[in-house]
Amino acid sequence: MAQEAEMCQHPHQDCPWGILPPCSSFFATGFTIHYKGVMVKCVPETPYEKSPAVPPTGMYFPENAFNFLAFVFAVEEINNSSELLPNITLGLHIEESYGSSVYIFNNALNILGGPFLVENFKCNSSDTVAAIIENFPAEESHRFYDTFQMYHYPQISYTSQNLYMSDTRRFPYFYRTVPNELHVCAGIAKLLKHFGWNWVGIISTDDDRSVRAVQILREEIERNGGCVALHKIIPHQVRSKFIPTVQILETVKGSSTVNILYFNENFAFVMESALRHAFLIFPGKVFIAIENMEILIYQRHRMRNNTLIFTAHRSDMQKFFKFIRELTPVWLTNDYYGLNWWLGLCDGQCLKNIKRQCNLTKVFTPEEKYNFGYHCQTMHFASSYSVYNAVYAVAHALHAMITSGLGNGTTWSRRNWEFLDYLPWKLHRYLRNLHFKNGLGEEMYLDENGDIAIGYDIINLLFMPDKTWKYEIVGHYNPHAPPGQDFIIDEKAIVWESSFTQTPPQSRCRPSCHPGYRKLTKEGKPICCYDCIPCAEGEVSNQTDTETCTTCPEDQWPNKKRDACIPKVKTFLSYEEPLGIVLTLISIFFFLITAAILGIFIYYRDTPIVRANNRDLSYILLISLMLCFLCALIFIGQPKEATCILRQTTFGITFSIALSSILAKTITVVTAFQATKPGSKLRKWMGSRVSNSIVLSCSLIQTVLCLAWLFIAPPFSYFNMKSEIGTILIECNEGSVIAFYCVLGYLGFLAGVSFIIAFLARNLPDSFNEAKYITFSMLVFCSVWISFIPTYLSTKNKYMVAVEIFAILASTVGLLGCIFIPKCYVILLRPDMNIRKYLKN
Repeated sequence: MAQEAEMCQHPHQDCPWGILPPCSSFFATGFTIHYKGVMVKCVPETPYEKSPAVPPTGMYFPENAFNFLAFVFAVEEINNSSELLPNITLGLHIEESYGSSVYIFNNALNILGGPFLVENFKCNSSDTVAAIIENFPAEESHRFYDTFQMYHYPQISYTSQNLYMSDTRRFPYFYRTVPNELHVCAGIAKLLKHFGWNWVGIISTDDDRSVRAVQILREEIERNGGCVALHKIIPHQVRSKFIPTVQILETVKGSSTVNILYFNENFAFVMESALRHAFLIFPGKVFIAIENMEILIYQRHRMRNNTLIFTAHRSDMQKFFKFIRELTPVWLTNDYYGLNWWLGLCDGQCLKNIKRQCNLTKVFTPEEKYNFGYHCQTMHFASSYSVYNAVYAVAHALHAMITSGLGNGTTWSRRNWEFLDYLPWKLHRYLRNLHFKNGLGEEMYLDENGDIAIGYDIINLLFMPDKTWKYEIVGHYNPHAPPGQDFIIDEKAIVWESSFTQTPPQSRCRPSCHPGYRKLTKEGKPICCYDCIPCAEGEVSNQTDTETCTTCPEDQWPNKKRDACIPKVKTFLSYEEPLGIVLTLISIFFFLITAAILGIFIYYRDTPIVRANNRDLSYILLISLMLCFLCALIFIGQPKEATCILRQTTFGITFSIALSSILAKTITVVTAFQATKPGSKLRKWMGSRVSNSIVLSCSLIQTVLCLAWLFIAPPFSYFNMKSEIGTILIECNEGSVIAFYCVLGYLGFLAGVSFIIAFLARNLPDSFNEAKYITFSMLVFCSVWISFIPTYLSTKNKYMVAVEIFAILASTVGLLGCIFIPKCYVILLRPDMNIRKYLKN
């Protein structure tokens, strides 16, 4: 038989109780509900009677009523559940701390040391304490833990975000249903980065918790590229509001646009006056606060829409709201503050989900309305969601612990109840890394540090013209979400104060560096104070406030703004551009002139002047000159592998043929003069076979040099990306500079030999001595190519090709003009001189 847990017997079953607290106590809790104690007794509802009772702290916070009711609601919901802790009734102890350490420790001893007496109840069960759920300030929570850790009771906080209490070695029995404040520091840093606020001020207190948290916050801000322009630290133990008020006002006046307020819970009360004046006096300021500052919105003055608050995430609990609307809290009958809170739920300004349908007979004075009417706008109804999760976490841990003790059976026995005697020691195993579902069906879990894995809501505090206010959720930060989804902000939902000239407002040491520029930090200044300098040539920046510019790929170049890389323009000496067109026309023109001269020579091949100057060599020379003019065209157009190979080899071989022909002509002139002398042995060398051999042998040497060049290091097409800014020059790489100059040197050798022989034979007695014309032609040829070398080396890009083409054309024209134009003049214009009689004279 299942053994049911003993229930409390209540003598007044018809009493109008809104909450019936059971007395089988599995939970102990240290709440800080700042109103006169909880009167747990059954009495009929009575008319309102003003009570002079005042809380010891002299202050009343209605949001704590929501926390208390959330605790009661969660216990009642679990007790009515058939799946979670069946046949077990959970009870609760409520003790008031009044914000005093003495009350906290005394009440804790009352909970842990003996049964909790409830008037008009008869309780036969034992009071086994499962856990302590509290909302002490961070420092008090720390002290409480140090004092009571010897009992090994799980201590679950639903308010303390002290990051150092996540250390499981130092605090193995501490848990919480709010996130670690390490995450709020990261969330604030992400908010600053999102809006580009890199010049911020921080106002904090000098307590240990705030000092450590602000240090982490500074590191997060600096890691995201921001700077703390000013950090004002205010003593947290002050008795007068005047001192911090003056300090805060002076700080806000001289600080940046954005100010972060990081205070502990106790100091927030002292800051109320200072911040109210700061909000009113200094327009154009943005305040970022943590949820402890929520209590400061209780103001009678018109304030500014310039505040963003980070609060632990909370979900709407519709059943809880219904619970609030329908319960009848008889313990408030003689409680002046509590009754005003209860009657305030009838106020028309209350939200529909908690507004009670009642006839409000009491008329509030203006003072009372300001004091008690604002609780309808508390942020998500205080910490009720965190309280709710704390109760469910302990309940699920209890359920797991008890069912594991039962094994596979479901029958309760005395042994099962005895298992609970070891509750404080056993429960930690099930709380650590606990996964559970709360009453809303939400998946929740406590990590290995005992922290609940939830994030933050970012709240925009809005003040209405009628002096009312509301909270608007404008963003979220969840450190447990996947990267890229952890921070969400809706800028359109944020309402900024009209005094801002720019929305969202800016807070920077200097304006941002636009794309195309980079930051240059000033020496001796914070990293947020910098100069903006343009990116260097070949570099771009496409982001705002970048510290370095990126180099474009080799085939790309920055645009004019230097914020993007664009493909480089490919350039070469083309047939479409003016220079290419001119050189092409010149080459073709002189090709045609040479062809015409060849035609003249062929037509007048039997005339004395043509025959006297070795007709066959003249034909070879003219044909080679025609090829020289045509080879200039190979240098024009986009270089390819084939054209690069043909350029220099064709040029070298054709010019070697031309110069060999001239050399043969020169030797023929000298030989002919010497052969006319009596007894000369040179007669046998007179003839076409010798001259043809000279041409063939000299040309063959150049051909061998060109073939060796092609086998060793042939020319190739090359994309030159560095010689000219913003362009890719397509050119021919010579492959071997030595081979290139060997080819040119051989041509120079042929030209030099021809020049020397012709110069020596220029004054030979002959009516038409061709040597003098060859001398002039070689003089022109050598002058052109000697001047070509320094010009070629000092020229860049496609103009190097143009210089080489010009040298080819100029030297070829020099040979053509000096050797053949005088002959054409005689043939065409002075036929009287083209006779054997004239040649012999």
